[in-house]
Amino acid sequence: MGLHHNGPAPAAEGGEELAALALKILVAGGFGVGKTTLVGSVSEIRPLRTEELLSEAGELVDDTGGVDQKTTTTVAMDFGRITIRSGLSLYLFGTPGQDRFWFLWDELSQGALGAVVLADTRRLEDCFPAVDYFEHRKIPFVVAVNCFANARRYASNEVARALDLDQGTPVVLCDARDKDSGKEVLIRLVEYAGRVHTARLLESVEPRADSV
Repeated sequence: MGLHHNGPAPAAEGGEELAALALKILVAGGFGVGKTTLVGSVSEIRPLRTEELLSEAGELVDDTGGVDQKTTTTVAMDFGRITIRSGLSLYLFGTPGQDRFWFLWDELSQGALGAVVLADTRRLEDCFPAVDYFEHRKIPFVVAVNCFANARRYASNEVARALDLDQGTPVVLCDARDKDSGKEVLIRLVEYAGRVHTARLLESVEPRADSV
């Protein structure tokens, strides 16, 4: 799932090799949690953004409590790319945070290896819908707590309990503005999603007791 293998990596101009394996990753979470910031900070290409200015009409349907200084919102998706190592790239798709744009999520999630759910401890309840979405669709995800300067710090296990996460779902602390911090989140997700998908594959091929 989410794997696109193009065979041997051909040499590009300048002797560089093109990535042979590309993984699709979603970056989700509540409104104003830092999805666009994370995609932009780690992307090695100029990120594609679909941001529009917040309008007075939008104030009637979007909860901007706690993010009063936010002036724009993603209305379709953010897109970026990062090379984790030679031959392995991640394509990042940042989802819109408001409920009224959720019809886009099903399309964006097609073929995804996994997802990062960004969380803000000041508005932790805002990431519940994303957690529920990926749990119900059995898409592996990690919760990345974006550590804002004025937010209270909590341990990973405290956040996991507050979100009632399934056992084993990773919770990591990060700074969405920092490239290295964001890259560590993505590596953690790839490792976790790889273990989940491998376990499912093995489970699907194991002989069932009633068939022996």
